[in-house]
Amino acid sequence: MMAWLGVDVGGTFTDLVLFDRETARLEVLKTPSTPKNQADGILTGVERLALDPASLERMVHGTTVATNTALERDGPRLAVVSTRGHRDVLVVGRGNRMAMYNIKAPPNRPLIPRSQCFEVDERIKADGSVHRSLDERQAEELGDLLAAEGYTAVAVCFINAYANPVHERRCAEILAAKLPGASITTSSAVLPEYREYERFSTAALNAYVGPRMRHYVGDLRGRLEKAGMRAPLTIMSSNGGSLPAKRIEELPVLSMLSGPAAGVIAATHVGRAAGVPDLITCDMGGTSTDVCLVRGGEFDMTTEGRVGAFPVKIRQIDINTIAVAGGSIASATAGFLKVGPRSSASTPGPASFGRGGQEATVTDANVVLGRLRTDRPLGGEIHLDRAAAVEVVGRLAAQLGLSVEAMAEGILKIAAVSLAGAIKEVSVMRGIDPRDFALLPFGGAGALHAVDVAVELGMKTVLVPPLPGNFSAFGLLVADLRRDLVQTRVVCTDEAPVAAVRDQLKALVADAQEELAEAGYGVDRTRFSASLDMRYAGQSFELSVPVALDVADMAEIEQAFARVYAARYGAPTAARVEIVSYRVAAWGLSEKPVLPPVDPTGRGLEAARTGTGEVVFGGIAHPTQILARDLLPPGMTLEGPALIEEAGSTTVVPPGWTVALDTIGCLVMRQK
Repeated sequence: MMAWLGVDVGGTFTDLVLFDRETARLEVLKTPSTPKNQADGILTGVERLALDPASLERMVHGTTVATNTALERDGPRLAVVSTRGHRDVLVVGRGNRMAMYNIKAPPNRPLIPRSQCFEVDERIKADGSVHRSLDERQAEELGDLLAAEGYTAVAVCFINAYANPVHERRCAEILAAKLPGASITTSSAVLPEYREYERFSTAALNAYVGPRMRHYVGDLRGRLEKAGMRAPLTIMSSNGGSLPAKRIEELPVLSMLSGPAAGVIAATHVGRAAGVPDLITCDMGGTSTDVCLVRGGEFDMTTEGRVGAFPVKIRQIDINTIAVAGGSIASATAGFLKVGPRSSASTPGPASFGRGGQEATVTDANVVLGRLRTDRPLGGEIHLDRAAAVEVVGRLAAQLGLSVEAMAEGILKIAAVSLAGAIKEVSVMRGIDPRDFALLPFGGAGALHAVDVAVELGMKTVLVPPLPGNFSAFGLLVADLRRDLVQTRVVCTDEAPVAAVRDQLKALVADAQEELAEAGYGVDRTRFSASLDMRYAGQSFELSVPVALDVADMAEIEQAFARVYAARYGAPTAARVEIVSYRVAAWGLSEKPVLPPVDPTGRGLEAARTGTGEVVFGGIAHPTQILARDLLPPGMTLEGPALIEEAGSTTVVPPGWTVALDTIGCLVMRQK
């Protein structure tokens, strides 16, 4: 067998998807995540798949190691070295008040205290010329100090280093000689863009998560190689593409949103195949839910992402995350019910997992209402305990004077409203009507709550893809290799010749081609696109304007900017137009698993029906048919209520909705 393996590690489960190239067969598996070392859960999954690692041609991994290190603030001792006079950039930040209406709201705690920020003399001007040379003696003395105090990670962040990195590179060389084995990052290598706070923050995070990420990837790769794997290990990055593990070890900050990005890539792939290019994705797992808007088979990118309170200015898929999911804890304070952001995670997990959880969660509410049955193991190995779920939900119900069922429905209602609010942020708040889109739910809990969320938004169609419980892991196998490069060069369009623009883009393409070639992608397997960050002179922020790599003249660029500006803000102005940054996206094109048409052989309604059960909808227990998704016949429309079960997920079809299996295996639910 020659196979590809996608592995996505979430907060609760580790999802695996194995694709056999010879038979075009997909096999899925869920196994509990192992937060102390994610590699343990992965190796357990490989063993349970009875997979010979020597048979793998490709392995793509989505990991939360970098994200968890930043959020939990348990990385190494980090020092930030900045230009003299700019020590407080990371401490002051933008000075924004995060709680809009609270004048006493405390500022976010910076990644490191001010005492771990250091200065050296140097200064580069915005045009890249040297105003004050680097004081190498100070850099050497600082290296001695950092070594004596036990620092193992350093971020070198100098003003205007995006325009000329020479001082950052030299300082890093000096510090590396003094601190052998330390994680040393320069901001110009991570993000050669202006805006010091965002650049410094991104570089500091890269240095902070670097040691743990390198240790984790090295350990995983070593254990897989010992087991016989010879295929290259690649890691999913936040921009929706994969990168060789070696590249992620150098720039671990690129992997901050690796799992959620894979789900969006899979959604666009399946949406195109199903003929539904306009989608809103809803990836609901055990700890959080990620939503993204896809129009015409394309998703938006952003450089305004955050990990917790920290800005991460790398180019990434525009995903909105909310801390409401299957493991979210429900609580009552002063008579008000709240769901999330606290989570039971995988340890101890919801009370119904039987691992010692003592608080009611969304999963427990689903068990109480009969939406999750207890006669089939969750994730293949967790036997749900309904009595434990009833106990914790009942305890909460007693506080509010409700029945257990009413309390459970209340928990699910609040969860649905919260998820709908997250979707409104990527749709309604941007002038987009979600009713013009289909909802595509996935993750272990997505299909359980999809219709509830759709009803809140007035959406009439829900598209549940194949393998919803392992969908992000499937997306890892669909993703191409991708690298985004950027360079800030501020210039007015009436002052720059178009040849200079083409030359700058060509230089970025050349850098990308070199990186793709190192990863084994020839010219025939590459693709490039270009864009410019542009604004009117005097404005503070830019718009991304797609342009051709061989753009003909400056008028073409100005016209493209005018169209983008008019679409976002209305009529253009007469002010001068500036180009701020140049961007190139580069893809290494990979083979992709194909979703074959559903084979009707052996399928039928009677074969699919596995029983009936009592499921509560709107306070009433309805007799509900239980169906096996793998045996449903394509094209047959069924009326709810129904539960459609499969490995890793359950789809709830409430009364008033219909469901049908389409030709590629998607469940299409519509309101009657």
